[in-house]
Amino acid sequence: MNEASNSAQAIRIWDWPVRLTHWLFVACIVASWWTAEQNVMDWHRYSGYALLGLLIFRVYWGFFGSSSARFSQFLRGPSGLMAYLRESRDAHREAGHNPLGGWSVAVMLTLMLAQVVIGLFVSDVDGIESGPLSHLVSFDTSRTLADIHEVVFNAILTFIGLHIAAILFYVLVKRDNVLVAMFTGHRRNVRLHAMRPVPAWRIVPGIVLASGVVWWVAT
Repeated sequence: MNEASNSAQAIRIWDWPVRLTHWLFVACIVASWWTAEQNVMDWHRYSGYALLGLLIFRVYWGFFGSSSARFSQFLRGPSGLMAYLRESRDAHREAGHNPLGGWSVAVMLTLMLAQVVIGLFVSDVDGIESGPLSHLVSFDTSRTLADIHEVVFNAILTFIGLHIAAILFYVLVKRDNVLVAMFTGHRRNVRLHAMRPVPAWRIVPGIVLASGVVWWVAT
């Protein structure tokens, strides 16, 4: 059934690759913050590699994954975004992010990717701990990038705060526990078209691509 015929029916919203990468993003950001604070730079580097792999896979899945994972489903131009804002959520019928939430996801993915890529070129003050690609830029440039690295992380924290605030608004004000769907993959009390899945084998090229890029960077 493409659309809920009963508001109490559970509708499949997210596939497991989207849900798994979402929570692994959370784990990697926490790990990256903690290892930087504790100056455990070997593990900080590993968490960065893991985050890079997850981001590459998520970008791949945004083109070849299930319908709700695809950028084409939730990224709309200015006219589409304004139409959604004018017509309220009833204008959004597809499983997954609405147009406003979709652009928030795009910004968050961009910030995380920028954070990881910049980190590859960063060196510390003494030049002892360095990113794997820091030799490609001058020391002064790597130190400038270190400052930018910190600024981008603060921007990520800001968007995380906004994300949590939006979840709390849905849960406490709208009485719609959207967080459950990121665990179970399903939502109730919504009238949306169900997610359209793709064959499981499509996961494999994304894993191979992500692993290959991380291996190349790390070595």
